Amino acid sequence: MELSTEILIKEALNRNIKVDILDAGDNFIRLIKGNKIEYIKEATRTSLDTYIAPLIMENKLVTKFVLKEAGFSIPEGITVKSMEEGDRAWEMFSGSSTVIKPKSTNFGIGVVILIDNNSKGQFMDAIKEALKHDNTVLIEEYIDGKEYRFLVLGEETVGILHRIPANVEGDGTHNIEELVEKKNKNPLRGEGHLTPFEKINLGKIEKDFLRFQDKDIYYIPREKEIVYLRENSNISTGGESIDYTDEVIDEYKKIAVKAAKSVGAKICGVDMIIKDIYKLPHGKDYSIIELNFNPAIYIHNFPYQGKNRYAEKKLLDLLGF
Repeated sequence: MELSTEILIKEALNRNIKVDILDAGDNFIRLIKGNKIEYIKEATRTSLDTYIAPLIMENKLVTKFVLKEAGFSIPEGITVKSMEEGDRAWEMFSGSSTVIKPKSTNFGIGVVILIDNNSKGQFMDAIKEALKHDNTVLIEEYIDGKEYRFLVLGEETVGILHRIPANVEGDGTHNIEELVEKKNKNPLRGEGHLTPFEKINLGKIEKDFLRFQDKDIYYIPREKEIVYLRENSNISTGGESIDYTDEVIDEYKKIAVKAAKSVGAKICGVDMIIKDIYKLPHGKDYSIIELNFNPAIYIHNFPYQGKNRYAEKKLLDLLGF
């Protein structure tokens, strides 16, 4: 079973809660204590959220509408539904850093970030990639700053992570392909969210990103040289995480809770770009780029650097156990 479900089961058993595994392949369980029963799928799909809240978060266009109407700072952008519409949008975004993503995916699937977007070929390739995953594509301005994942459970921001894109550190001897192979041997890296970190792939997106840096998989980085393999920082695409829960000022934690409430979500992963986590938010000092239903909790228990936030304990508290 995926790691978030496993750690939730372990904590439930510690609390003498009866656990029934109804469908291991689907990570579907039932918790029973006394007269209380809760059905849970993938750790964070629970009875706490209405049916419509995940549907709002799944649709990035609707999410942006709700957030903007509620007064939150969001990236400006447009939608396209074909390569022809994308071609017409090129001049609007040419020369500016741009994010291109499918309307309705999670885990960074189909997301391409183009810094100093000067290549129409790369721009069109990104739209083509996004259209593989949805019939509507969002083209947005790239917001400068660092990206943070806020885990909101009820009225509280339980954990905050800054995620670093998939990368390798050079030793002056091995090439990028060899360094990735070596890094993937770490037992903490696996596939399918069964381990704290995912294995790094060297697919088209990674190779294109290296080409943008005038590198390829056979490039030998200097000793201590960090080479990033993707622009997006999702854990599911090989990224790493640093816990910032104690560093980020409370005002941003409150913004995350209010953002989750705006779509009616009790359990939510809020992705926010922040320029300075110690400075009070004003105008475009921050931007909410996504709200995520079914957020992983294990990433807050096993950060690459930092404390275990024991998200499963907070989740069971919220469920009334």
